[in-house]
Amino acid sequence: MYKSLKALKENKLFEFLVISVIIISALEIGAKTFDLPESFNSGTRILDLLITVFFVFEISIRFLADEDKRSFFKNGWNIFDSLVVAISLIPTDNSELVLLARLVRIFRVLRMISIVPELRVLINSLIKALPQLGYVVLLMFIIFYIYAALGSFMFSEINPVLWGDIAISMLTLFRIMTFEDWTDILYETMEVYRFSWLFYLSFIFFTAFTFLNMVIGIVVNVMEDERNLIKAKTETSMNDLQKELQEIKQMLKKLQ
Repeated sequence: MYKSLKALKENKLFEFLVISVIIISALEIGAKTFDLPESFNSGTRILDLLITVFFVFEISIRFLADEDKRSFFKNGWNIFDSLVVAISLIPTDNSELVLLARLVRIFRVLRMISIVPELRVLINSLIKALPQLGYVVLLMFIIFYIYAALGSFMFSEINPVLWGDIAISMLTLFRIMTFEDWTDILYETMEVYRFSWLFYLSFIFFTAFTFLNMVIGIVVNVMEDERNLIKAKTETSMNDLQKELQEIKQMLKKLQ
């Protein structure tokens, strides 16, 4: 029984079926945002019930096929999947928790991450990169704060809507960093301060170019480390398997 469940869990067709059901679930959620006939809504309710039953079946298979069931819920992805499936059992009709149930059904799309290994690598890399990214964000905030203070002092009389105080100035700087019509802001201040372009270009250099490239570099490095770690674990498992096979062969030779 255990071997059959494990074989089903590791079967590529079963994995493809789970991914297909997640995609169908996402399309069903999107369809509910449109004004649809009542007959179609009845069909989506039946489909939603079938999807929920399938997810309960799938998470049960994963739990029963796990070698160490006690450590099953020590895995963050297993906890996430179990919570999503459990809360999905809340009925969406005539319930005080209807909003929660609908929100969780939206998050069922995130189960794609726990199913596809490549997506798990990306998310794990982003999580591991957060401590390093925190320092970059802190440094970026300091640059934002300095430039927002300068902009508020220099340009508040030109356009108080954009530079009235330091908080509004920081929002304006974010708009400049994303290049959203930033030249309109530039030309407006250049009419009063001819060399104000130095303010904008230096800010864009620090934020849009330098800091964003630092963020990309940190994430790429962490992703590379994560891939190397997975590769090392795979090679270790293969070496252990080869050693076991060699030992079995030696035992068979001795018996002969």
